Amino acid sequence: MSIPPWHGDLWSRLQARRERQALPHALLLCGPRGLGKRDFLRRFVRGLLCQHPSGGDACGACRSCLLIDAGTHPDYVSLSYGLRKDGVQRSEIVVDQIRELSARLATSSQFGGWQIASIDPADAMNAAAANALLKTLEEPASQTMLVLLADEPWRMPATIRSRCQRIDFQMPAAADSLAWLQSVGVNDAAGALAAAGGNPGLARIWAQEGALAQRQEVRKDLAALAAGRGDAVEVGKRWLDQAPEQRLWFAGQAVADEMRARAATQTGPLSSALDAEGLAAWYDAANRTREALRGPLRGDLLLLELLGRWR
Repeated sequence: MSIPPWHGDLWSRLQARRERQALPHALLLCGPRGLGKRDFLRRFVRGLLCQHPSGGDACGACRSCLLIDAGTHPDYVSLSYGLRKDGVQRSEIVVDQIRELSARLATSSQFGGWQIASIDPADAMNAAAANALLKTLEEPASQTMLVLLADEPWRMPATIRSRCQRIDFQMPAAADSLAWLQSVGVNDAAGALAAAGGNPGLARIWAQEGALAQRQEVRKDLAALAAGRGDAVEVGKRWLDQAPEQRLWFAGQAVADEMRARAATQTGPLSSALDAEGLAAWYDAANRTREALRGPLRGDLLLLELLGRWR
C-alpha cells in the first residue's frame, strides 16, 4: 500500500501520544472522502494490536497480525451499515447495533491489550444510535478504543464530536498532490486533480474508474440542453442510472466554470441562457439535489425538476 505523504504529520502526532501512553478512548477521523482515512485506520489498528510493533507499524507476522488480516481478531470489531430483517442493507446505523457494540466492549480483551471498535461511517448513525453511543463515550472501559470515521462530521451531534480526539484529514498542496498522483501512475494528473476539486485521493479513484470521461459527458449534456437540443427526461434517466451524485458534482463544477467565464467576460463552456443570478441559483439547486438523492424522494423526479430549470 502506498502511504500518502499527507498522512505523515497526522501519523507522527498520533504515535507520539501512543509513546507517552496518552492515547484517548475515542478518535474521530474526518475529512473529505478519498484522503485515505480508512487506510490510516487500518494501519493504526494493526499497529496497536500487533505484538511486535515498530514505530507504530505492525510486524505483519505475529498471531495478532495474522488474525487482523484474516478479519477474525477477537479484540477488534468494525461496525458499518447492517441488514434489515428482509436482507436489504440499511441506509443508517441503528441503536441495536450500538448497543451490541457497547456490550462487546464491556467484556475483557482476549489478548490482554486493547479492545478496538470502529464505526464507519459514523455520520450515518441515527439519533437513537448516537444517543446510545454517547453513554459508552462518557463511561469508557479501560483499554478500549473507539474510532469513528466520517466524511461529513457535521452530521454528527456535537456531543459525540466533543468527546473524541479529532484528526482532520485536509487537502494537501496542489504541487504535493500532483507529485503523488504522478508517482502512482495517474495519467493526466492535473486534469484528474481539477475534476476532483483538488482532492488527490478522489482524483486517483476517479481516474481508475474512468470518471473523467463522465465529467465531459455531463458538460456535453448541459451544453445540449442549453442549446435546446437535449431531452431533460433522457438525460435525467441516464444520470440516475450511473453515479448520479458524482454527475451532479461534475454539473456543479461546470456551472461554476460558466460563472467564472462570465465574470471574466469570456464565453463559458455551457453557453447557458441563464443570467448570473440564475446560474448561482441552479448551482445551489444542484447541490441540494445531490443531498436529497440520499433520502426517500424519487431520484428521477428530483433530477427532472433540476434539469427542467436549466437553459
